[in-house]
Amino acid sequence: MSQENLDVVTNAWRAFAGHDATEIEPFFTEDAEWLAPPGNATAVALGGPSHLVGRKAITGFIAVDFLRMFVKDVAIDFHGMYASGDRVIVEETMTATLANGNAYANDYCFVFELRGGRIHRVREYMDTARAHRMVFGTPA
Repeated sequence: MSQENLDVVTNAWRAFAGHDATEIEPFFTEDAEWLAPPGNATAVALGGPSHLVGRKAITGFIAVDFLRMFVKDVAIDFHGMYASGDRVIVEETMTATLANGNAYANDYCFVFELRGGRIHRVREYMDTARAHRMVFGTPA
């Protein structure tokens, strides 16, 4: 099961990079959740929630809202992907140019929980103070 789940998450990241909702949506369960730290810079800047609930909400963020914040030069440097049972851990650094013109570079850790071969829950961890400095010029 671990290798299959690792393949699902690897393929999901490829779909995320294309920002095509029809490619992204099938990777998630209908009741999927994406939990990012409360008050994170992306949620604050976009006026949205840090806890996305439902396949449509998550897909909409990745396909549309993400591009409102990270407007060009988005690059992901994967440091590791690890699978155990129904969980896949992804370590990465994301760089981009923000809508305000600032450079963005932050480290992330994602914990994907899968159910029936689809992503059911994502817990996202990042340096929130660093992100606030890049997005707003000051820490949260």
